[in-house]
Amino acid sequence: MEYPQDVLTKSTKGKIEVRNLVDYGKFVRYEYLDPSTGERCENKLKIVLFNGEDYEEYFIIPLKQKNKYLMLKAENKGPRKIWNGKEGVEIMDLLRL
Repeated sequence: MEYPQDVLTKSTKGKIEVRNLVDYGKFVRYEYLDPSTGERCENKLKIVLFNGEDYEEYFIIPLKQKNKYLMLKAENKGPRKIWNGKEGVEIMDLLRL
């Protein structure tokens, strides 16, 4: 199959590959804070990806190597609120804006 030149890329192994769209949408990223101090509890984030119909959740955990992260698929927890600095807001409301 022929692909336009601007969608082709070269891998680190030198192989030509096609950048192919899997999905697109909106996301919410949040961290975990200690409620007593307001300081970050753990060095991890969670990202919720929304494609307009369904969503997936992942933990983003930094590795010891600089700028390297591990993404682990998380169980979909359903509706919940996160703190936006003023009040609790529903994640799904943020994703549907």
